[in-house]
Amino acid sequence: MVSKGEIWLVNLNPIKKNNKMGQVRPVIVYQNNELNHSDYPSTIIMPLSTHLVDDSQPIRYRLSKRDNLKKDSDVVITQIRAIDNDRFIENLGSLTNEELKDIKELLNEILA
Repeated sequence: MVSKGEIWLVNLNPIKKNNKMGQVRPVIVYQNNELNHSDYPSTIIMPLSTHLVDDSQPIRYRLSKRDNLKKDSDVVITQIRAIDNDRFIENLGSLTNEELKDIKELLNEILA
């Protein structure tokens, strides 16, 4: 069972299209835990990229390596989407409450 703010390794294939991030990669779980801990069949995520782009807020947010996330990564906020729950492979760690708050503010800025 996944929880909001966790970092997971997931299989995003065969979603790969011109501007969508594919392959097996880390993501953050962004969906609320009411849905995460229910029988709902999909989960809203934001993919991570190790191709770091400096000064790219609000479309990216930098995370430092931690737990089983072995490299610094950017959360690619503009690639938010839902994936089937059977795509989750391994829990890699968690974000802090402050990081989640920062990401929410950036998403709100993009969607405003």
